[in-house]
Amino acid sequence: MKNNLFLDAAFSKQTERPPVWMMRQAGRFMPQYWEIKNKYSFLEMCKTPEIAADVTMLPIDLLGIDAAILFCDILVTGEAMGGDLSFTQGVGPKFANPVRTAKDIENLNVDCLDELAYVADAIKVIQQRLNGSIPLIGFAGAPFTVMSYLIEGGSSKDFKLTKLFIHNQPELAHKLLAKIAKVTADYLNLQIAAGVNALQIFDSWALALSWNDYEEFSHRYIKEIIANLNRKDIPVISFCKGSSVFAPMMAEAKPDVISVDWNADLLNIKNALPKGIAVQGNLDPHILYADQAVIKAQIHKLFERMRGTEGFIFNLGHGIMPDIPFDNVKYAIEVVKEFRY
Repeated sequence: MKNNLFLDAAFSKQTERPPVWMMRQAGRFMPQYWEIKNKYSFLEMCKTPEIAADVTMLPIDLLGIDAAILFCDILVTGEAMGGDLSFTQGVGPKFANPVRTAKDIENLNVDCLDELAYVADAIKVIQQRLNGSIPLIGFAGAPFTVMSYLIEGGSSKDFKLTKLFIHNQPELAHKLLAKIAKVTADYLNLQIAAGVNALQIFDSWALALSWNDYEEFSHRYIKEIIANLNRKDIPVISFCKGSSVFAPMMAEAKPDVISVDWNADLLNIKNALPKGIAVQGNLDPHILYADQAVIKAQIHKLFERMRGTEGFIFNLGHGIMPDIPFDNVKYAIEVVKEFRY
């Protein structure tokens, strides 16, 4: 690997500067993304290896980041299991056949890796194009987050149906989560076999849960997934909205990195974690709307706070919003790359 900064930091080694990549770095804030998106549906982009590779490469070619992340979606596991998935502009993902009964859960297929072969094919194409320049991150949605989409039938503001389900029918919830966890571990191992250099597990909606519910309906399954990964030399990043609260419990699943939202002091989180667990984050993405002088000052403030800390990857506390100016994202990455401890 020509650029080992990301992997070194993920394995808690000292680096000359923090490595940088950003969640949703190949996305809607880029005009070049829309040039592709206007020709294909979102699922076509995900399922056509050459197109997925084209989109994955955009931030490498245009921004010069230190790690690529596979272009795909967290809900492809739900689709592979039998979900009727679609994406509509301005609406987001929809499952036309929500999972709400014992029969619905029984009908979900766990032997569905063949349905996800296109992801392995995309990884191989991307790695050919990267040619050892920077690491490639694979990913999957965490079971609770995928379950919430399956039950709600799409996005939700309050997760009312999901929370009623876990409280009124906990045994059924665990059956569903166990199925999703099995598929997720198999899927991530498929990505490892295809050639990814790191993995991230996205629990995008964990913040909907109380501490006890997070432990029962999310953490235990992430712990199970990580334990079942062929993770030799492959760092595993655990991300959730709510990591500023849940980080101590997240560490018990033994990830290599915890990705932290912007609601916490990153150094305090790092110092409270077991030695050998790196942190990733945690700039508020809204700062990227601000003047460039503000962006630079905020990044330097974070870096000075983290000075002398091994195991630190710069990222946002969540993904880039679609209307953040491209030039501001590019500038932020330049600021990171010019910094030296």
